[in-house]
Amino acid sequence: QGNMAFTGKYEFEGDENYDDFVTKIGLPSDKIEMGKNCKIVTEVVQNGNDFTWTQHFPGGRTTTNVFTVGKEADMETMGGKKFKATVKMEDGKLVADFPNYRHTSEISGGKLVEVSCQISRLAYKNQTNKQK
Repeated sequence: QGNMAFTGKYEFEGDENYDDFVTKIGLPSDKIEMGKNCKIVTEVVQNGNDFTWTQHFPGGRTTTNVFTVGKEADMETMGGKKFKATVKMEDGKLVADFPNYRHTSEISGGKLVEVSCQISRLAYKNQTNKQK
C-alpha cells in the first residue's frame, strides 16, 4: 500500500449482518437505529503512518479518531465510548481492537471496506485435578 492509500472521502454503500453485530456488542437501540442504512461519510487523511479518520453522520454529528500506526491512541466508538487502542497495519489492512470487537479497514477496488468481528472469550475449567 502506498503512502496515501487510504486518503479519500467514502460514502456508505451497504452492510451485511449489521443488526446482529451491533446487538451482540451491546449498542443501545437508539444508536442501532441511527446507524441503520445511514448515509455515513467517512473521510480519511493519511500521511505515512499518521491518520485522521472522521465519520460524518446525518444530522451533523461527527466522530474523529486521530492515530499513528503502532502507537497507542485515544479513540471513540460510533456509540460514543472512549477507549485506548493501538492500530496496527497487517497485510495492507488497518487493524484495531475496540472494547469488544476487532475492526479492520482496507482499500479494495477503490472502496473503503470495513469489517468488524465480535471478539469471543472462552474460559475452561481445569479438569486435571478433578476428584475421582
